[in-house]
Amino acid sequence: MEEVRYMISDAANLLHVESHVLRYWEEELELEVPRNEMGHRYYTEENIRQFEQIRKLKEEGYQLKAIKMLVHNKNTDAAEKGEVVPKKHKVPQPHGTPTPSLENGMSKLEQFQILMTRIVREAIAENNHELGKEIGTQVGEKVIKEMNYLMREQEEQEEERYRKLDEAIRSRQRRNRRQKKERRSRMKKEDKSKAVRLETKESTAG
Repeated sequence: MEEVRYMISDAANLLHVESHVLRYWEEELELEVPRNEMGHRYYTEENIRQFEQIRKLKEEGYQLKAIKMLVHNKNTDAAEKGEVVPKKHKVPQPHGTPTPSLENGMSKLEQFQILMTRIVREAIAENNHELGKEIGTQVGEKVIKEMNYLMREQEEQEEERYRKLDEAIRSRQRRNRRQKKERRSRMKKEDKSKAVRLETKESTAG
């Protein structure tokens, strides 16, 4: 059985949106939509299911940027796991009547919500990494400033210690000089006193 192809007007009726909305989603989400021999876009059952999921995500309040991450991440995961989404073939039903395959393709978006949680976590982790580098830089700068402060404080303390040590040495030197001077002065006085006593003794003897 040949693959069922929907023109954009048919797809829009099935999804209950305007044709320009599908074109907008296709462009913004960078969706791969096949084209026929004349270059006109057409939609397969897989495309319809994908647009239905996108529409529901929009109704739940998701931004297109988040939906884009979900859609492309889902495709990447499926490719990495070797999963192939089977293409279902069916006879087109009247416009506006939901098809069983279309309803079966919508599973309350549980898989999308799980995927969204994972992507948000990955985004947060990536942002945290960048944030961590920024914080690390700020912390590094703070540590450097703190280290500079501590080193400057240590230098000042060392300088003060050496100043006090030098002052103690100079004070000791001054004290030693004073003591020496006092000893010399005392020795001079003693020598003078001895000389006087000697002269007195000699004078008495003469």
